Amino acid sequence: MWRFIWRYLLGISLLLGAQVTAPPTAVSAELSEIEARGRLIVAVKDNRYPLGYRDAAGELNGFEIEIARRLARDLLGDETAIEFRSVNNVDRINLVVDGDVDIAIAAITVTSQRQRIASFSEPYYLDGTGFITTTTQINTLNDLSLGRIAVLADSSTLAHVRYQLPTANVVPVASYGEAIAKLDNAQVDAFAGDVSLLTGWQQQNSHYRLLDEVISVEPVAIAIPKGTQYSDLRRAVNDALRQWDDEGWLQDRATYWGLP
Repeated sequence: MWRFIWRYLLGISLLLGAQVTAPPTAVSAELSEIEARGRLIVAVKDNRYPLGYRDAAGELNGFEIEIARRLARDLLGDETAIEFRSVNNVDRINLVVDGDVDIAIAAITVTSQRQRIASFSEPYYLDGTGFITTTTQINTLNDLSLGRIAVLADSSTLAHVRYQLPTANVVPVASYGEAIAKLDNAQVDAFAGDVSLLTGWQQQNSHYRLLDEVISVEPVAIAIPKGTQYSDLRRAVNDALRQWDDEGWLQDRATYWGLP
């Protein structure tokens, strides 16, 4: 199912004129080098529940962590043959381009800008822009038409919110922490962000309510170095994702982690 949706979205992107340019020279490992090394190096999030986070024992866990471990098993025959590198949002793609990691499985949505410098697998999840609130008076998008909506400054979410809710009062915030503070202090009526992120907030704090409406659909995929020399790696990753999709494993794990 995922791969058919992905092809549809990719076709729309190409029709809209998304350009992909040649990548800079990188020193990333090819599949044969990864196999010879016997270890897959993966950039992941460690603070984004339920995709990737550290549990009470300090161990990495989450939907994307499970994906990384199964990929290590499929590529190298051992799910423990993996080295995790925790990464912030800014460096997710850069670490792949610079060859510091083999791949990144770190809540990365595929955009035309990112496709200019890195390659991507088929998606393993479809995310989107949603809304979370703390007030029972807000249940639909119409209830937010004149509301105060916090959005991360300079994020792609800004454009989605302004297009869908042109009369709303958009309040840019510098961080998720600032968004939570404004929500908790009733300085805004809602926060707009990735549904996967907001689902985690709701799971960890029942005070938050996630609205049903989603105003965008964005594929989340594995970032892979760009270039023909990485074709074997990209093919192996896509073959694994297709098999997991056919098995129903991806949907099963997404459901387990409470992802819509």
